[in-house]
Amino acid sequence: MTTRTPALALSILLLATGAAHAQTPAQTPMPMDHAAHHAGMTHGATAAQVTPTLPGQDAFGTIQEIVAILDADPNTDWTKVDIEALRRHLIDLNEVTLNAAAAATAIDGGARFAVTGAGRSLDAIRRMVPAHAHEMNGTDGWTMATETLPDGVLLTVTSADARQAARIRGLGFIGIMVQGSHHQAHHLAMARGGFTH
Repeated sequence: MTTRTPALALSILLLATGAAHAQTPAQTPMPMDHAAHHAGMTHGATAAQVTPTLPGQDAFGTIQEIVAILDADPNTDWTKVDIEALRRHLIDLNEVTLNAAAAATAIDGGARFAVTGAGRSLDAIRRMVPAHAHEMNGTDGWTMATETLPDGVLLTVTSADARQAARIRGLGFIGIMVQGSHHQAHHLAMARGGFTH
């Protein structure tokens, strides 16, 4: 009978263990079941958690918000409501914002803007720019005036305050058009049938 030393026995044991591990096939991950994974992610989710909230289009969202306000107000007089007037106004906003040309000229105390366009854009310019100038004249010490051009409107905005004059030039045409908090109130009044440009 052969006698083994403890060191030899340990070496044999380590070699046998290594051989056993070498012969054990590596664990391979199971292929992912994407349908089951997706179902697991949405399992238990409520409709409110997965329902989109954006309307997909700005004018649509504005009208949706106004209609919700009217619906929530028990005093809404539906015989006067005119959502179509609001839609036409939002089209004008789109035309003036995206399609009108606005050539700026720096002048003493501010700037002058030749706002021009054709077709639907020209109509929108002639409706919106003079109305906005009338609404905002005097705000922040500004003097706003308009003149009719063959293809648009000439908007002049000035201030005796040098800082405001620089602000007018920096804002440019569209920056001046967004001034004031009256826009949203006008949208609601227009939808109620009580305001038109």
